[in-house]
Amino acid sequence: MLDTIETPALILDEHRLDANIKKMRMRLSTAGVEFRPHLKTCKSLDIANRILPPTEGSKITVSTLAEAEYFLKGGYRDILYAVSIAPNKLKRVKALQEAGANMTLLLDTLVAAKQISEAGQEMGTTFPCFIEIDCDGKRAGLKPEDTAVLEIAKRLDEASGVSLSGVMTHSGGSYYCKNIDEIYDVAEQERLAIIQAAAAIRKQGIICSVVSAGSTPTATYTRSTDSITEIRAGVYVFQDMVMQALGVCQTDDIAISVLSTVISHNSAHNRLLIDAGSLALSADPGLKNEKGQTHFGQVCEREDAKVLEGLFVSSTNQEHGLISLAGTNYSLNDFPIGSQLRILPNHACITAAAYPGYHIISSETGDVSAYWPRHNGW
Repeated sequence: MLDTIETPALILDEHRLDANIKKMRMRLSTAGVEFRPHLKTCKSLDIANRILPPTEGSKITVSTLAEAEYFLKGGYRDILYAVSIAPNKLKRVKALQEAGANMTLLLDTLVAAKQISEAGQEMGTTFPCFIEIDCDGKRAGLKPEDTAVLEIAKRLDEASGVSLSGVMTHSGGSYYCKNIDEIYDVAEQERLAIIQAAAAIRKQGIICSVVSAGSTPTATYTRSTDSITEIRAGVYVFQDMVMQALGVCQTDDIAISVLSTVISHNSAHNRLLIDAGSLALSADPGLKNEKGQTHFGQVCEREDAKVLEGLFVSSTNQEHGLISLAGTNYSLNDFPIGSQLRILPNHACITAAAYPGYHIISSETGDVSAYWPRHNGW
């Protein structure tokens, strides 16, 4: 029972989880493109096995080497480490290779290409690499027309200790879209950037096998996957309030929530205090709600996560969440001290990282049926 769980606690709705996985699987199957799920969101073998069982051809994306080690032990061997590699991590990558992993690394500078090449030669191994392409100026990578792309590709192709596997990009700009039409446009911008880079490399006679793109918004809304070989997405398994605000999902699709307890009333300011603060919910303000307000999560009823309309976590301290009742139809009497609420988070990835595991709400019984551990850290 939920009322026996000490709060704050991470709750995962099994039915919503499975529905989100099925939707993305069908979406990409229709698009005819290979899927390399990003497991940084779930960091859980129980969930990964539902997304993509660890068979011979299964390919995954991770954001930490700790994830790579964890998922390798779970049977996943084709692993993309989708963060620019630092030289001091290469010994750990070599150990993963020796344990049976087919590790692909990421870089976007000639300096890194040289460092990895030299390290590979010293270690007696070859490090396959993707070149990161910047499709929207929101994070790392090189513009597809940058001459450095070809310089790096040539270095990876010719030098010992490294090899070129392909190119990849991530459309961080999709998180700034105002409507679905804009997401479609950004998805096409993402596609054109990555295939332009791949074409330029191939024009030099260099093999560029993999063209990897993706984010949950652009994987959901894309007009074409032509010339893309694989799509990556991660937060779609849970969804969150940012995805809801973008129109990528509905509130009822959000599978993850934080169970919290009302610990005090502040009658002077007409607000509730709960035991889920910035450490439990994250301090990510996400996107503004339908009222144009910044918030830190949608407030819901405990048992079925039914949305309490207009009620949001209005601010957070480290261990306190504050829920303002001003301008709503609720009163402090509706939420006795000791009562519990569930909060749908803004950013599922960061929120989930605060917890060692998930309390699973069974799709059959509607009650807590299991506990699935996560693998946090770096």
